[in-house]
Amino acid sequence: MKGIFYQDSRPVDDDEGGHLAIAEARPKLQTPRLYKVVLLNDDYTPMEFVVEVLERFFAMNRELATQVMLKVHLEGSAVCGIFPRDIAETKAMQVNDFAQDSQHPLLCEVEPDD
Repeated sequence: MKGIFYQDSRPVDDDEGGHLAIAEARPKLQTPRLYKVVLLNDDYTPMEFVVEVLERFFAMNRELATQVMLKVHLEGSAVCGIFPRDIAETKAMQVNDFAQDSQHPLLCEVEPDD
């Protein structure tokens, strides 16, 4: 049988001499860059609504959602989660849309995770 054959990842001559084949290198996979979803404090959104948002969109239990809500309230902002870019942007958009539909000024932003 004539043709090009591969051994390891080194080029191999075929029987007719003149053609070389090189095994393709496997692509190096990189971990995607991560982004923080940050919830911002305001003076009008009820605390219970913020807890509901954290439970609904970030799958937090009541205790953790309350702790994060208090951090937002006391410090002005808090990280709700860290995700790849598309997921972070989707979650922030969902929170912002839900807050607006519920007539609350609550805002969520996305920042690169350093």
